[in-house]
Amino acid sequence: MPLLFSYGTLRDPAVQKSTFGRELVGREDRIIGFRLDQVRITDPHVLAVSGLTHHPILSATGAAADTVAGSVLEITEDELLQADEYEVDDYQRVSAPLASGDTAWVYVARD
Repeated sequence: MPLLFSYGTLRDPAVQKSTFGRELVGREDRIIGFRLDQVRITDPHVLAVSGLTHHPILSATGAAADTVAGSVLEITEDELLQADEYEVDDYQRVSAPLASGDTAWVYVARD
């Protein structure tokens, strides 16, 4: 089962229910080598689901001292594709290391 690291709106149970049809199982962790920024959201569907005009977004720094708190969510392959639809144009999905030693998919600022 894939792991998805979320540091923003996908941690919200209402967003999870709207996006995946269920609340996800998760645990706290930290992602390594990133800093947290904000991005303005213009996609009408995402605005309707989250209710927020700005969402957090990760920018890679590569520095081991830079970490961001979040949740590691257990999802299915189909749910990963649903998350791709939710995380629109400003984001790209990459694999990244976590403080726990796990590796998870995460949505970061598009290059």
